Amino acid sequence: MRLVTTLLAVLAVAADVRAQEVKRDIPYVEKGHERQVLDVYYPAGAKHLPVVFWIHGGGWQTGDKKDVQIKPKVFNEKGFVFVALNYRLLPAVDMGTIVKDIAKGVRWTSDHVAEYGGDPKRIFVMGHSAGAQLAALVCTDDRYLKAEKLSLDIVKGCVPVDGDTYDVPAMIATAEARWKAHGLAPAKFGHREKFGNDAEKHKDFSAVAHVAKDKHIPPFFLLHVAGHPDVSAQAVRLGSVLKEAGVPVTVFGAKETTHNKVNADIGLRDDPATKALFEFLDKALKK
Repeated sequence: MRLVTTLLAVLAVAADVRAQEVKRDIPYVEKGHERQVLDVYYPAGAKHLPVVFWIHGGGWQTGDKKDVQIKPKVFNEKGFVFVALNYRLLPAVDMGTIVKDIAKGVRWTSDHVAEYGGDPKRIFVMGHSAGAQLAALVCTDDRYLKAEKLSLDIVKGCVPVDGDTYDVPAMIATAEARWKAHGLAPAKFGHREKFGNDAEKHKDFSAVAHVAKDKHIPPFFLLHVAGHPDVSAQAVRLGSVLKEAGVPVTVFGAKETTHNKVNADIGLRDDPATKALFEFLDKALKK
């Protein structure tokens, strides 16, 4: 009996492995940079499934598309195609170039995800940390998608996870006031420098500055670590601006967690944030 049980378990694992297909390192720019590539995870036999477009974090300086933990498996099981991309990084390129890379990745997804069973008109843009800022910006400042001959209509929802820069000037002011109050040395390459060390650029890279009615901004699910002063304030700030513009928004503060753990736990069965996230996705897909 034990042998039969073990064999069944092995067969189940094998079937599960076969159920997920992965295509890695696909260039999303012809003859582009080595980091302008993405991975597509999709269920075998997928057809017309909604798509998760995932943007990794890392302070815009590090990180990799492989840092997706259990997300591809869970989203595939839930009936989604999962796309994860790399993008060029600071300081080799500037912030504007990074955002353009994200838009180019969405363009490729729109053009090609149907080949992997995805629906190009039902894309959910998500990201963690720096990826949260990029996701929120692309989903509010429609100039980036318009430059790729796309519109926000293809985006069914936006899920920024624990970002601290939806309002860049506010984050800079907070950080610099903290350094001054505690007599600390300023960061050598902090938010001020990363975003261009120019007040207009700081505003322009802030999602809150681009929220307005009648722009077809998609519903937002803002996930953050509850109680953390910076990410909580930023999530509430963006949530309030979206609400004022009539954009459906859920602000969810995850308890007893950390910046990295809240991201890694997405997909766990007993994770409250995951439950709330999938409720958000279900609602968005019904519209």
